[in-house]
Amino acid sequence: MRERRSWLVAAAAVALSAVAAVGVVAVRAQPDEQAPKGTVVFSDEFEQDTLDPGRWTTCYWWDDKGCTNSGNDELEWYLPDNVSVADGVLRLEARRSPVRGSDGETYPYTSGMVTTGRSSDDQAEEPRFGFRYGHVEARMRMPEGKGLWPALWMLPVSHDSRPEIDLMEVLGDSPSTLRAHFLYEDDGERVNRGHTWTGADSTAGWHRYGLTWTPDELVWFVDGKEQWRYSDADHVPHEPMYLLIDLAVGGQWPGPPARSTQFPAVLEVDYVRVWQRDG
Repeated sequence: MRERRSWLVAAAAVALSAVAAVGVVAVRAQPDEQAPKGTVVFSDEFEQDTLDPGRWTTCYWWDDKGCTNSGNDELEWYLPDNVSVADGVLRLEARRSPVRGSDGETYPYTSGMVTTGRSSDDQAEEPRFGFRYGHVEARMRMPEGKGLWPALWMLPVSHDSRPEIDLMEVLGDSPSTLRAHFLYEDDGERVNRGHTWTGADSTAGWHRYGLTWTPDELVWFVDGKEQWRYSDADHVPHEPMYLLIDLAVGGQWPGPPARSTQFPAVLEVDYVRVWQRDG
């Protein structure tokens, strides 16, 4: 559940387009009885030995030799060196490694994040990937330890802070408790809807985290099983959004790491895919 810095909200809005996906060439999905029907409009299987800069950037759009989310009082400074790809897996690594950020503050940890958005606030630049409606799925393995906060989420291409869709958030000291959130504005009031459930230990093996987004509802899945459904069509987003995956350290919600939290800690991602219905 992420709070953005209010002064970073861009004033301009992105006009809705008849084109469902931004900046991608659609490819046909491979046969898979568990895969949603439709066309894969974004996919990264992380089969190369480096991160694909055409698909991902390694900071928020306010990147300045690294970045953080100060609105949450997080303790990490995100750096590209904490992002790696090897053996078909994306690794976001948090380290106990003090660093002075470009904002002049000293952060006790560094960590990694990736987004399909922009690396600057220039909205004339296309995002790596933005889309409206479809099914998102990522296969991930979470790290364990108090103060660790891995997440898979979505934000508007417009750089606004709302709406926000949190596909999956896990706190490292309760890895079997899975959380999803949907945050939006209603007549100027910020609203947070969420759902929490207990499932398999997210650190013990690989699990698939997914979301189906239609004009009428949002549906969350874990390992192909529905976990939560939000069906208030008046508030379901109708604007292009982009993907974010990060491993935050500390912050208002998880609190600081404990002495028992082991570093380096790693969030692993096997693949990320987005489908859209044909036609």
